Amino acid sequence: MLITFEGVDGSGKTTQLDLLYGYLINKGYDVVKTREPGGTRFGEALREIFLEPGINISSLSELLVFMAIRAQHIEEVINPSLKEGKIVLCDRFTDASYAYQGGGRGVDFGIIETLNRLVTKGVRPNLTILLDCKAEIAFKRKRSGECSLDRFEQERIDFYKQVRTVYLKLSKEDPKRFFVVNGSGTVEDIHKKIRVRVDRLLNDYGL
Repeated sequence: MLITFEGVDGSGKTTQLDLLYGYLINKGYDVVKTREPGGTRFGEALREIFLEPGINISSLSELLVFMAIRAQHIEEVINPSLKEGKIVLCDRFTDASYAYQGGGRGVDFGIIETLNRLVTKGVRPNLTILLDCKAEIAFKRKRSGECSLDRFEQERIDFYKQVRTVYLKLSKEDPKRFFVVNGSGTVEDIHKKIRVRVDRLLNDYGL
């Protein structure tokens, strides 16, 4: 089973993924936690360069690097884990390409769809948890922290707004797969909502 987490930077998705991971582990499930970009030695090496502030990357180059990382991720981590019956929790997946490279960078959605189909080999999330957060809130959260900002986190607020718009569009087009949660709530309240939804999913699959 593949459960993905999506949302603009600062939405709280990584925190919620970590909480769900701990919850499922405590319940005795075999769970793999991974992320994009990254997930493999190859992907993590590219991630370090790719997110470096100040580096100039064209929109198409950015998309192709993401797809290369995803192809290796599918081959090395996601597919083998799914075949072993594990639950895979992934911080960002195919939807992020539409939101960031499509919405944020303006890359044609048809190109993104073709490349996603090529690299994923038919793998689709069973559930996508979208932490929806207004761009202004996410923008403020990222800039109030002590950590340095990566290349995406340094984008202007208009970029965040475009990304969020696409995420919401995707969720409306595929409501059975998406579970949209208001990311402005408390961490615990959001976690409880996600737990309920995931427990129902697991029950539906007899797990």
